[in-house]
Amino acid sequence: MRSKIANGFIVTLGYLLSPLSWWNDLFLNIPIAYGFALLFSLISKNFFAPMMVIGYWITNIAGFILMHQGAKKLLDSDTTRYTKKELIKDLIFSILYTLVIVILIKLEWIKFPTEYFK
Repeated sequence: MRSKIANGFIVTLGYLLSPLSWWNDLFLNIPIAYGFALLFSLISKNFFAPMMVIGYWITNIAGFILMHQGAKKLLDSDTTRYTKKELIKDLIFSILYTLVIVILIKLEWIKFPTEYFK
């Protein structure tokens, strides 16, 4: 029973991080990616934008992996295979959402923190 609850939690967490729950970006993925970018911007301010994109991709990919692995263990059957078609679809969604983030950075709606006070 404990294993099913843990795996159900993993699936839920994966869903929340994945692009399948598009509404969560504002509350989870973008803030996580922003924090990730801030850490790297301590090294160089130039790292902020690329690390924001990479951080965002990592949250999406982690979401898919958590969903897949959690569901696989929860159902404990071979019917939960992650197909090549699903992977391609997931990558396309990740790329589209990433383009939105890049546009928001270029429009300066998302900026390096000190830039808000200029």
